[in-house]
Amino acid sequence: MAISEVMPVFARTDIVFERGEGAWLVASDGRRFLDFAAGVAVNSLGHAHPYLVAALKAQADKLWHCSNLYRVAGQEKVAGRLVAHSFGDTVFFCNSGAEAMECALKIARRFHQAQGAKEKHRVITARGAFHGRTLATISAGGQEKHLEGFAPRVEGFDQVALGNLNEARAAITEETAAVVVEPVQGEGGIIPCDPQYLRGLRAMADEFGLLLIFDEVQTGMGRTGKLFAYEWSDVTPDIMALAKGLGGGFPVGACVATERAAQYMTPGSHGSTFGGNPLAMAAADAVLDVMLAPGFLDGVNAVAAKLWQRLAPIVAKYPAVFSEMRGKGLMIGLKCAKPNGEVVARLMANGLLTVAAGDNVVRLVPPLIIGDAEIDAAIAIIDRSAAELAA
Repeated sequence: MAISEVMPVFARTDIVFERGEGAWLVASDGRRFLDFAAGVAVNSLGHAHPYLVAALKAQADKLWHCSNLYRVAGQEKVAGRLVAHSFGDTVFFCNSGAEAMECALKIARRFHQAQGAKEKHRVITARGAFHGRTLATISAGGQEKHLEGFAPRVEGFDQVALGNLNEARAAITEETAAVVVEPVQGEGGIIPCDPQYLRGLRAMADEFGLLLIFDEVQTGMGRTGKLFAYEWSDVTPDIMALAKGLGGGFPVGACVATERAAQYMTPGSHGSTFGGNPLAMAAADAVLDVMLAPGFLDGVNAVAAKLWQRLAPIVAKYPAVFSEMRGKGLMIGLKCAKPNGEVVARLMANGLLTVAAGDNVVRLVPPLIIGDAEIDAAIAIIDRSAAELAA
C-alpha cells in the first residue's frame, strides 16, 4: 500500500476547515462547528481575532525573519513582559512546547554540571505526564504508547506517582538534577495537582538542591484563569515551559527561568534558528496585550464558573456516559463511562469539537473568549449527545 504524501502519523478525521470565526470553525462543505478543542488549547483568543490578525499583518509587511545572530526588538519586548508578570528573570524563545521543555531540561543539567557536579543529570517526572514528542521529552513522559518503536529511551528520567511526595523523595539520588511537573496534567487526563503537593515539591527541591520545572505548555496563558497556573498554589518554579496559547495559534514557545537557574546558559550553549522571529513575537505581544488588559482574566474565571455550573448537572444526569468532571478554569476533563472516542465522535457529529485525553477523558479547552452564547450552544450539544449515547 502506497504511503500518503502527508506522513500518516495522525489518525485524522475526514474534514477540512477553511475558516474560523471566534469560537467557531467552518468546514469546506459549509458545516459550522463550535470549537471546544481550540487546536488542543492553542487558539486561546479564538479564530481570526481581529487584533491578532492586524498585528501579524502589520509585522508581515515589515520583517518576517532575521536570525538570532542579531538583536530582535520583539523578543526584548515580549521577554520583558513575561518577566514582569512571572517569577522569571530571563526567557528563551523557541517554536513549540517540546522545544521549551528541551531547553528547560538542558538548563537543569547545565546548572549543576557547570558547577562541577558532572554526575547530576537525572530528572524526576510524574507518571501519566506528557512533555512533548522529541526523544528526550517522550522519555520524560515515560508513556509506553509514545515510546514504542523508539528504543532505547533517552536515559535519565525517573517516573513517580503524581501527587506522592514520599515517592518523589525516595527517587532522589546523587545524580538527580531536577523535578518536572504539570500543574494540571493535560494529555494524562486533566488531573490537577493539589496546591499542597506543589508546595511540597518546592520544599523538596530546595532541601536537596534541585531545580523545580513546571511544564505550563497547556496550563499557561490564562487557561486556568490566571496567566500561569502556578499562581494558584503560591509556588514559583525555577524554570517554566510555555507554548500553545502564547501565540494564539502562531507557533511560538518560551522557556522562562530565574537568573540563578539560567546563569550558566552562555553564548553557544543553546539556540534556535526560527525561535522568536519577528512574526512570532508580534503574535505573542498581541496575545499579551489582550490577556493583560484589565478585566480579561476576571472574565475567563467568570465564564469558566458558568460553564462548570452548567456542566455539573449534565454529568450527574448521564452516569452511563460521564463519571466525573475535573480540571481548572477552562481546562475541563469529562471522565467517561463509555469509550471517550465514542463520546468525542458523537459530540462532533452534533457540532461540538473536543479532544480525547488519557484516563478515558474528553477535554473541553475552548477559546478564552467564549461567552454565554457559546456556553448555551455547547451545553445543548453535550446534553443531546449524552442522551443519544445513553440510549
